[in-house]
Amino acid sequence: MKELLRSNDPTIIAFASALLRGEGIDCFEMDVNMSVLEGSIGVFPRRLMVPSSDHAAALVVMKDNEIPLGK
Repeated sequence: MKELLRSNDPTIIAFASALLRGEGIDCFEMDVNMSVLEGSIGVFPRRLMVPSSDHAAALVVMKDNEIPLGK
C-alpha cells in the first residue's frame, strides 16, 4: 500500500474515496482512530492508502478532479 493523500478535511477523504471506488481502485483510510481520540479538532491528518499497483492510476484520478494531495 502507498499513501495517496493526506488531509485534515474528512470531506476530501470521503470524496476521494468515492471517486477511487467508482474507478474500481481499492482504498483504505488510515489514522481515523487518532482523529477520534483527539476530539475531531483536525490536528492529526488522515491518510488515504491505495495498493501500490494502483497508485499511478489513483494519482491521475486525483489530478483530474483537482484534489490536493496534501504532502
